[in-house]
Amino acid sequence: MAVAVALHVLRSLRSAGLDFALPPRCPGCGAIVDGDHRFCVTCWQSLEFLGSPNCIRCAVPLPHDIGPDATCAACDRDPPVFDRAAAAVAYGEVARTVALRLKYGRRPGVARTMAGQMARLLGDLPPGACVGAVPLHRWRLWKRGYNQALLIARGVAEEAGLDCVPDLIERTRATPTLRGLGTRERRQAVRDAFRVPARHRQALDGRIVLLVDDVFTSGATAEACARALKEAGAREVRLLCWARVLREEGAAR
Repeated sequence: MAVAVALHVLRSLRSAGLDFALPPRCPGCGAIVDGDHRFCVTCWQSLEFLGSPNCIRCAVPLPHDIGPDATCAACDRDPPVFDRAAAAVAYGEVARTVALRLKYGRRPGVARTMAGQMARLLGDLPPGACVGAVPLHRWRLWKRGYNQALLIARGVAEEAGLDCVPDLIERTRATPTLRGLGTRERRQAVRDAFRVPARHRQALDGRIVLLVDDVFTSGATAEACARALKEAGAREVRLLCWARVLREEGAAR
């Protein structure tokens, strides 16, 4: 008993020492904050949080609440392959900074910050659902050292009590940067670029998959992943992202 108490005291002292030496910082601007995964007041107020009313197919905000299953005109004309989509925040200066710190700044802890905000949008996922991430090509993964979408997916899975399958989807070839391309060009660039490995196909049959990514721009990459998942037997694919681009010129979704 005495040993256990002593160990607890030592851990508490070590934690306090680390907090003093490395205090929690805002993931948006780096200012010292009063807890892990918290934003400063200025960055928090700068974030544009998304949610109802929104299009359930592409997460675009709708001007009026017209029901829980409302869709936008673009999705009515050209429904995406994935069945639902949600994003925690609109893509803006702070949201972009957070995404870039995770993607290029080697700040893996930011993934848990993002996952915590995304988890509020999970809805009524059944217990059998699983979580996957939009994959990187092996050369990009080797260069970066990690897949930022997978780090977020693991955080979301832990928040939701779901299984995360790290290699649920494979990227079969390198794809060009999609920035500056129109919707049709983006879809063509990622066509047939993803597959579900044979080892996962039987377990995937009839399940709902929560597909996680960091930023939702046009939806082309997510659609290509969703198509591969459905071809492998997934019953439904739901996209969940940190940020949704709403104002990029030429982006359809």
